Amino acid sequence: MAKRQTQSPAVVVVGSSNTDLVIQSSKLPEPGMTVLGGEFQVIPGGKGANQAVAAARAGAPVSFVANIGRDDFGGAALQRFEREGIETRFIVRDRRAPSGVALIMVGDRGRNLISVAAGSNDRLAKAHIDRAKPAFAGARCCLLQLETPLPTVEAALRLARREGVTTILDPAPYRRLAKRIL
Repeated sequence: MAKRQTQSPAVVVVGSSNTDLVIQSSKLPEPGMTVLGGEFQVIPGGKGANQAVAAARAGAPVSFVANIGRDDFGGAALQRFEREGIETRFIVRDRRAPSGVALIMVGDRGRNLISVAAGSNDRLAKAHIDRAKPAFAGARCCLLQLETPLPTVEAALRLARREGVTTILDPAPYRRLAKRIL
């Protein structure tokens, strides 16, 4: 069941939710190479999810606008957001796409290799932003990143600006942006 806040969120986060599958390895593989890794971890991630959790842990009322899969990773993510006290009514469980996953290999010197399958994050759309308009009303800050479709980010920025909400865009992963976005 989605947690409902009794006050307007101070922070609205629009963005990604991933599950990070991490392998620690003394040596990172090169193309065509197989290496035996060490410790394996399943860690919640995604730039949007990380922003939402950090803001909630800092004490801000947070509403998260995201699109997650109707799978085990999506279910675990939703439970985590609820445990963190994040308003989840604008998180959609997508039947047509799996939750986002990042495969991360970390070498003993801290270097890493990362590949992300965006999954349901790629299906976060302007319609999701339109449905989340109540979250923007009275919010003080909107946090965004570029792990979701650019038209969705633009729609959220427009709505936030119309509502007088301060916007903070983490421009990662890197994409060339039009000046109108900034």
